[in-house]
Order: sequence, then structure tokens, then C-alpha cells
Amino acid sequence: QVQTVESGGGLVQPGGSLRLSCAASEAILDYYAIGWFRQAPGKEREGVSCLSSSDATTYYVDSVKGRFTISRDNDKPTVYLQMDSLKPEDTAVYYCAVLRHYCTAYGVRIRALQNDSWGQGTQVIVSS
Repeated sequence: QVQTVESGGGLVQPGGSLRLSCAASEAILDYYAIGWFRQAPGKEREGVSCLSSSDATTYYVDSVKGRFTISRDNDKPTVYLQMDSLKPEDTAVYYCAVLRHYCTAYGVRIRALQNDSWGQGTQVIVSS
């Protein structure tokens, strides 16, 4: 059962920015951690970031630390992934999903390995 909807991808030049949106119900966001994931062509899906609204915990994979920021809009049930200083290696289909564990490196790694309940994703292409 897919509980999230991603949007906001596009084509951007290296060094540029994009903001991805993940829509879900308020109940989901209040109770569960939400993760952002990506899958590049020929590569496995990887966990990029996560946010737990209940305790404000966040996590970022090393490759995006200092460039990506995850946040929640308190006025509407949406989690954002602000991506700055984008690099060609950030090119991938990005997904958001409800975590089944806490917002930690382990939590996103386990969720990335599970093949159920993924949405359509949103394509991000970083290219000049």
C-alpha cells in the first residue's frame, strides 16, 4: 500500500537546486518517520535521508550531507527534500516512503531493500 506521493523532479545543471515534495496524510507524518531514497540506472536503491517528526531526528547519507536538507511543512502534510549544489551523480529516480524502523542509517537501509509499497518516484537529472 503506497502511502506517499513524490513530486518536484526535473532537469537541472550541476551546481543547481531542486526541491522535492512528499505528500502524505498528517497522521502518517505525525506517527512514522519518512525517508527519501533514490535509484540510479543500473544501481540499487539507496537511502538518502529521513525525518522523524515526533522527535525531530534527521539522517543524511554521507554523499549528500551539507547539500540536502529534509524538512516538514507544518501547515500541510508534506515533507521536502531541498537539494542544493547538485552533482551529476545525484541523477536518479527519487522516492519517498514510510519507514518501518526508526530514522537511522539502519532504518533507511532496511527500507531500501524492501520491494513493496513504492510510488512512481520523481526523476532528477543533473546535467549540463
